[in-house]
This record gives sequence, structure tokens and C-alpha cells, in this order.
Amino acid sequence: MVNQSGRGVLTANPTETVSGYQRRIVFHIHFWALIAVAPLIPIQWAQDHALLSLLLGVFCLGMVLVLLFLRLRDYYLFNGWLFAVFAIASVLYSTLINGYIGLFWAYPAIAAIFFLMALRRAIGINAVFVVAVATVSYYRFPEAEFWRITFSLALSVVFVTIFAWLVGRMQAELTKLATTDPLTGCLNRSQLADVLNRHIQLRERYERVASLVLIDLDHFKSINDRWGHTTGDRVLQEAARRLDRRLRECDQLFRVGGEEFMVILPETRQKTAEDLARELLITLSSAPFLEDVPITASAGVTEVVRGETWSTWLNRADQALYTAKHTGRGRVIGVRGQDAAMPAAGDTRIAG
Repeated sequence: MVNQSGRGVLTANPTETVSGYQRRIVFHIHFWALIAVAPLIPIQWAQDHALLSLLLGVFCLGMVLVLLFLRLRDYYLFNGWLFAVFAIASVLYSTLINGYIGLFWAYPAIAAIFFLMALRRAIGINAVFVVAVATVSYYRFPEAEFWRITFSLALSVVFVTIFAWLVGRMQAELTKLATTDPLTGCLNRSQLADVLNRHIQLRERYERVASLVLIDLDHFKSINDRWGHTTGDRVLQEAARRLDRRLRECDQLFRVGGEEFMVILPETRQKTAEDLARELLITLSSAPFLEDVPITASAGVTEVVRGETWSTWLNRADQALYTAKHTGRGRVIGVRGQDAAMPAAGDTRIAG
């Protein structure tokens, strides 16, 4: 069962970890772009390119704002739009007046846009970027150079698109591996604290209720001892499938221990959650597993109350489950926040 301290639920959230790395990428791209672009402002001004100098100055000011918001508020200001617009405008105008010197900046700008924006948006913006640079190049350079420039920029977009797509796929796969139990396909404990906290916040701010159901398979050790661990694993997989088939799309099913599952039920009152828990236990015990393995389960149910922490909510469900396991098993025990001292009041026996 989940112990009184929350037993391992405080592991880092993989989604938050990925988001943190994305913020670092955004920060470093803006920081080093600022270092590279800022010296060009006085250089272009000295060459009487006042408009380009002004463009670069606004570009740098925007990057400073992005860096400050990231550092002080952990907020991604402009979501890459300012960088994309001013980078493209500066490259186009610089290419028009400076020739190849301006064109050289197009290649790092293309790569940076892919790191700063969502993939589809970056593809669209860079497609417009390539067309715009090709148009300027057509009028600015000989025809042979125009074709070389156009194809090299297009290939850069293609290569970086492939790289960004593969990195995105790998990130999604790694996040799934980190948040999903490999045996049953249920969610694992890595996100549990954040999910519970989110429902507590919804309760505090909007009076939106949620209930928690802890389910533990009875005498599971005897299954492993009698039929072996392979059979035990198959029983867990089938139990997860039976539970999942009975749940709504908005419900979340976790595997939080060896033979213990947790169901988070949004917008669900205590009484409704207890009724559902009974149905889940019946679903588990109504037919033998693997044709000849009988299963019963016990459940603890509780609704979130205002002013409590996620660990208090979780521990109350754990206490209810503990009572169910030690008063005969195969039953549902419901505990309300204000009735925590009297867990037996919600005792419902499920025939096994």
C-alpha cells in the first residue's frame, strides 16, 4: 500500500523536466544571439545603414526582454514570434544592402526558429523565409547564385525539419516511458503528486470535486507462489485492462504498487465514487483470470476536501484501503474528510 509519507510519489515529473530543458534551450539561443547581434548595431550605424541598425537594436531589446522574463518569471515572452520576425526582417534587409554578408545569417536563423517554436509553425515560417530570401536573391545576385542560394536554404530547412521531428518523437517516447508502467500500460507515480495537486487547486478555486480510489488485489502473493511470477504479471495486465474498460476517458488509472492501482475520478462525489469502486471490484472478481485464477480486491475511497494537501488526501484513501484489507477483504471502505476517525461507516462487502 501507499505508506503514510506518500511512498515515492515525489519523484520528478518528466513533463516538467522536458519543459525545463526547453526553457534552457530558449534562454541560450536568445543569449548567444544577443551576444552575436549586439556588436553589429554600431557597425551598421557606422556604415550609414541606419534602418538596419534600428532593426537590430529592436531585435536585441526584444531578446533582452525574453531573457529577463525567462529568468525572473519563468515565462516565455512572445513564444518565438519576435525572434522570427526580426531575424527574417534583418536578414532580408541586410542581404539587400550588404549582399552575401547578410545572407550568411539566414542559416543560423533557420535553425534557431526550429528550436524556438512548435514544429508546424516553424516549418511554415521558414518556408516563407526561404521564399522571401529567394526573391531578394533573384534581384540581388546572378541567376546561377540565386539557384544555389535557394536550394541550399531549402535543404537546410529540410534537414533541420527532419532533425526537429525526430527529436520531438524521441522526446514523446521518452516521456511516455518515464510516465507509464511498462507492465500494465497504466500511468506510474512520476506524475501523481502533480495530478493530485491540480485537483486540490480546482477544489480550492472553483469548488470542483474529485475522488480517489485505491484498489489492491487480495492475496496476490499466493498467486505468484502458486502459479509463478509470469502468471502474476499476466493477472496484473488483465486487471489493468478490466479496470480501464470500466472508466471514463477523463478518469486516470495509475499503478502505484506491486498489485495496487489508483483511480482519480474528476467531478465525482464520494457516493458516486463508492458506487463505481463496487462496480470495479465486481468487474475484477466476476470471472477468473486466465481461466482458473480467482481474484478479489479491496478498495478505499475518499473525496478531496478544501484546505488539505495531496498527501493528506492520499493517506486518507490509504487508511480506508488498510481498513478494507484488515476487515475481511473484498470490500469497499469509504472515508470522508470530516469522518476520518470513523472509517468503518462506509463499509461495503463485495461478494467474491
